[in-house]
This record gives sequence, C-alpha cells and structure tokens, in this order.
Amino acid sequence: MYEEVNQLVSNPYLGALAYFSVAVVAVIVFLTIFEIVTKYNDWEEIKRGNVSVAMATGGKIFGICNLFRFAIENNDSLIRSLIWAGYGFLLLMAAYFIFEFLTPYFKIDEEIQKDNRAVGLLSLMISVSISYVVGACVP
Repeated sequence: MYEEVNQLVSNPYLGALAYFSVAVVAVIVFLTIFEIVTKYNDWEEIKRGNVSVAMATGGKIFGICNLFRFAIENNDSLIRSLIWAGYGFLLLMAAYFIFEFLTPYFKIDEEIQKDNRAVGLLSLMISVSISYVVGACVP
C-alpha cells in the first residue's frame, strides 16, 4: 500500500489534493484534541465574539498548518509527512501545557475565556513561534 500511495501522489495534482486532504482532516482532529484539553468551547466562544479565543484558536490552526508545511517540504512521502506533523502537534501540545504551568499567577484558559486579549495574543504567538522551531527540526 505504501508504494501505491507514493505512486498516486507522484502526480502533482493528485499529490496536492492528497496532502491538502490529509492536512485538513488532521487540522480538524488536532483542533478537536485541543478543544478537549481547554476548559472552554472554542467555537461557542468565537460565536459570542470572544477575540481572545479566536486569536488562540487561529494560532493553533496556523501552528498546525505550518508544521504540515515543513513536514511536506522536507519529506518524500505522505505518511512520513503525517508522522512528522503529528509529532510536531504533540510538541505544540506540550508547549501549551508548559505555558499554563509557567504562569502561576493566573490560569491561561480562564483568562482567554474572559477575553483577556493580551493572553490570547500571547497564546497565538507561542503557537506560531513553536511551530517554526519544531518545523526547523523536521528532517
């Protein structure tokens, strides 16, 4: 099956469609996982106009997609790209927990839910920044 997939994605149009499809599904899965670990409902908060949640969620989306960018650019197969992007996601998740741990004066999730835009912006920047660091490590 591995060779069939590689042969299929060797066509540039089918390859782009395959990578795009896998990345979109992975973004949905990874965001669902992030949704589980946060104490608020991202989409309900965004619907209510919570800019901090939108910034934090946007940072997560950018970070995940940026990881895929590096994984696709540096690997020769769809499966290896997915593995590296998944590993990068785990590191993004670890950064989220480290961020929460390193701010003992307040709870990140609570501040973002209260629409503290400074915390939302910082969360966005951490997701984006970490995705570049992790991406640079992708062989």
